[in-house]
Amino acid sequence: MNTGEILRQRMAEEDYAKLSSIPHPEVHRFIAESVELCQPDRVFICSDTPEEIEYIRKMAIVSGEEAPLSTPGHTYHFDGYFDQGRDRLVTKLLVPKGEQLDPWLNQIEREEGLSEILALLRGSMVGKTMIVRFHVLGPPNSVFAIPCIECTDSWYVAHSTSLLYRPGYQTFLRLRTGEFFKTLHSAGKLDERKNSAEVEKKRVYIDYTANVVYSVNTQYGGNSIGFKKLALRLAIRKAHRRDGLRSTS
Repeated sequence: MNTGEILRQRMAEEDYAKLSSIPHPEVHRFIAESVELCQPDRVFICSDTPEEIEYIRKMAIVSGEEAPLSTPGHTYHFDGYFDQGRDRLVTKLLVPKGEQLDPWLNQIEREEGLSEILALLRGSMVGKTMIVRFHVLGPPNSVFAIPCIECTDSWYVAHSTSLLYRPGYQTFLRLRTGEFFKTLHSAGKLDERKNSAEVEKKRVYIDYTANVVYSVNTQYGGNSIGFKKLALRLAIRKAHRRDGLRSTS
């Protein structure tokens, strides 16, 4: 089955048209592979229109992940009791075989780590919607700008990215080649309070060789919003690869 067939099966025509307008083939491949792995019932492509941003906010309430405050347009979200704060023990860098990073950094051999986290993500979105958000780190027209994609099944996470990052769909419409950061996140099974229920299976793995952050069984922003603290690792690696740039920390 090719990429187009995989995507058409899970998308309304409107969403497929929005995605098809993006010329970068790697965008389509990443989303298709994420769909095949996580098996969502539906894929929603956000093109950053005011109506779509408002729809995401409303769905965060409908899903039970957020609740409205008395102030119009304001909502709140409670993280799970065991999912409050960055979880450093389960946050690891995926290191190719034969390489080793500083021993102070939490790391795991890449193939072993991928096998573990992909198994946890497999089928994690059955019965849910995968929301695809496009953002850009830095001013959109800057040479230092970094385009980013997040695929998530959490309306709360998708809503949070609207509040934190510059919209990036228009940037991706002009993106034919080049690298971008990718995040695949699933909150996993939810309890009656709509919190991640299997926090003992929480994993946050950073594949710096492919510019991908994988996150599962967590909702806390520092673990689930890939462009927050997690993408800093990818940005540092990117900076080291660019001519004339050196780390200052």
